[in-house]
Amino acid sequence: MLDIHQIRDNTDDLKRALRRMGVGEQEIDSLRTLDQEARELRTEMEKLRAEINSASKELARLTAEQRDTRRAELRAVGDRIKEMEILCGVKEQEIRDRLLVMPNIPDPRVPDGSSENDNVVVRTGGIRRKFTFQPRPHWEVGERLGILDIDRGIKLSGSRFYVLKAAGAALQRALISFMLSMHIDQHGYTEVYPPYVVKRECLVGTGQLPKFADNLYHDAEEDFWLVPTAEVPVTNLHRDEILEAAQLPIKYVAYTPCFRREKMSAGRDVRGIKRGHQFDKVEMVRLCSAADSNNQLEELTANAEAVCAALGLEYRTVLVCTGEKGEFNTLQYDIEMWAPASKGEEGGEWLEVSSCSSFGAYQARRANIRYRPSAGARPEFVHTLNGSGLALPRVMIAILENFQQEDGSIEVPAVLRPFMGGRTHITTS
Repeated sequence: MLDIHQIRDNTDDLKRALRRMGVGEQEIDSLRTLDQEARELRTEMEKLRAEINSASKELARLTAEQRDTRRAELRAVGDRIKEMEILCGVKEQEIRDRLLVMPNIPDPRVPDGSSENDNVVVRTGGIRRKFTFQPRPHWEVGERLGILDIDRGIKLSGSRFYVLKAAGAALQRALISFMLSMHIDQHGYTEVYPPYVVKRECLVGTGQLPKFADNLYHDAEEDFWLVPTAEVPVTNLHRDEILEAAQLPIKYVAYTPCFRREKMSAGRDVRGIKRGHQFDKVEMVRLCSAADSNNQLEELTANAEAVCAALGLEYRTVLVCTGEKGEFNTLQYDIEMWAPASKGEEGGEWLEVSSCSSFGAYQARRANIRYRPSAGARPEFVHTLNGSGLALPRVMIAILENFQQEDGSIEVPAVLRPFMGGRTHITTS
């Protein structure tokens, strides 16, 4: 969340910055007023406590009757302090609640815009495959090969669920193993196997709560939450800790299933496996100093792009505009893969397979993750970054559609073959 000092001391600059994220000036003004009222209450309480302390020392010099009168006066002052503490607590809680849902300040490099049409393509890679036949959408390819069963997924769990079978399940498992190996062996990440359920404070720490509770799966009895992304448990590994400068940057990678209610996409992408309530993802998380933050984001994004390139798929990287990016990051790159038949009769489309984001100190302030720049120095908040490396099942879609052959088989990308026992093709036989 934002530092309250930014609202106190840089009000005009903050207004200009957050106007780009749709925050009205009155929201900041009212928050600043609320903060001022709380601070004035704190100041008044300190004066009253000082008055009680000073008067207590003088009681011995008073007559018995005077002491009784003075004690009654001090009790009234004490009652007033208690009332002010309650009122001040209410105001401070409201300030925190409002800060928890206020967007982060967008980086000046982020383009203004309201839709994906305003995103800016910054890099492209790979070569678009040419077909001598009409490519089929992934749901047809998978069903014909017997590796994707959407109907039985719906029978088991309802809409937006599916079953991968035989070589389909093996292909997904190979992708996960390949991506983990690449990030660990080539990019220097430390693997983490985190819990798939977390406490409420973990989701508050990374920003999913309180604003996006409706999109999360929650066990009310234990107050446990299914992770919407490995970003949540991995970022919170160092919650309420003070790290040493020598430990930074920290680079973690983790595989988890992810659980999200797709309420915001109701009616969209109803065919195939593009949007599901449960999906797998390999996630990269970095913690670093403020001075190293931009460099770390570029490296992290390059790591995600390297996976796309190794798979031999066409991809592009876009700088996401203010109206499309996450509310709590400062800057976001989306990496998209081309799927030639993902829209069925309408043709192909670009599928987002990774969002690589920098959050500045926004998450670290919520989760209280700090580091000491030097021995004896005052701790500072780290900067947090994360990105998919990559997210499934959209990579599966891109592989099924781009590597399909005219006879209906699928060529297995070369880098995945060692993870599939040397298999080169997926066929019906």
